[in-house]
Amino acid sequence: MSKRMNKILTVLLALEVWSLHDTSAARHSLRYFLTATSGVKNFPEFVGAAEVDGVRVGYCDSEIQSAEPKQEWMKQLVRDEPLHLDWYKVKCSGNQLVFRNNLKALSQRLNQSGGSHVLQRMNGCEIDDESGEVVGYNQYGYDGEDFIVLNLQTLTWTAPSQQAFTTKLIWDAEKDRLEYNKYYYIHKCPQWLKKYVQYGSSVLQRKELPSMALLQKSPTSLVCCHATGFYPGLAMLFWRRGGEELHENVEHGQILPNHDGTFQMSVTVNVSAVPLTEWPEYECVFQFSSIKEDLILKLDKDAIQSNWLPPPTFPPGAVIGGVVVVLLSLLAAAIGCYIWRRNDGSGFQAVNSNCSTVRAL
Repeated sequence: MSKRMNKILTVLLALEVWSLHDTSAARHSLRYFLTATSGVKNFPEFVGAAEVDGVRVGYCDSEIQSAEPKQEWMKQLVRDEPLHLDWYKVKCSGNQLVFRNNLKALSQRLNQSGGSHVLQRMNGCEIDDESGEVVGYNQYGYDGEDFIVLNLQTLTWTAPSQQAFTTKLIWDAEKDRLEYNKYYYIHKCPQWLKKYVQYGSSVLQRKELPSMALLQKSPTSLVCCHATGFYPGLAMLFWRRGGEELHENVEHGQILPNHDGTFQMSVTVNVSAVPLTEWPEYECVFQFSSIKEDLILKLDKDAIQSNWLPPPTFPPGAVIGGVVVVLLSLLAAAIGCYIWRRNDGSGFQAVNSNCSTVRAL
């Protein structure tokens, strides 16, 4: 896989993770993620996805040439309002053509010939249930970097990089398009978002608390606090001591999806130099956007789960035989390693995770 393709996938993943972090009980969001590629093998030329509160509700790409609802409640909505799905089909087809032309124009404008390129857009709106505030946004990325962002207050485009300056001048002159953007993001998008939240309330507004556990690979490893099975995806997990959040010797993991639609996350702390008598001062804290009370798991040596086993002890008579077995095993391993290197030679990199090697709970 090329470095550029790795960057593309990294940006796509970052967009997904960012969407998970920006959802709360008081705010609802409707976001569209559009990606067009050129010169990228084994990847559709165009992909579009719609998400409500971080939940995938619709999808289209250049291979299926259609728009598909992805949640049962969204399927019910389009059964009730067939024209709604027709609108998405038209937008999917139209955006595919527009993005293809924009991608071609950008590569020419930037004097780029050949190679692989990617143009992305993240647009949508948010509604604050409590204040009624509406926020709209429309931003583009090119080849994995921020490219251009719409300012709805001034109805102008902002170019974070010099290579987007020409595009800014062209798009700033398209007054009708700017006015349509203002109307769509401030009025139409919020109307649709309210409809989606109403249809999907049983899923989008449910609350599921996590199960929490302390994990450790060995007595000298970092202690991992793992929370899994929570929903929605906006949550915080951190270590604190004496009521103060810890920042040193702490590593935060990302919020990741589970197969059942819930989420998981972890945070580790290094307490190898901390006396056991001081461990009770440490606690892992889980905070939910919609739950006032924190979930707390105190650091307890006896509560830590681990796969680690102490070295086995052998009776004196078994030592010599054990040495022979070990030598034979090392010889076999050396031969196997030699064959593997000749047949492969590509090498590998072991995964270093403080939670990954602990048995499933």
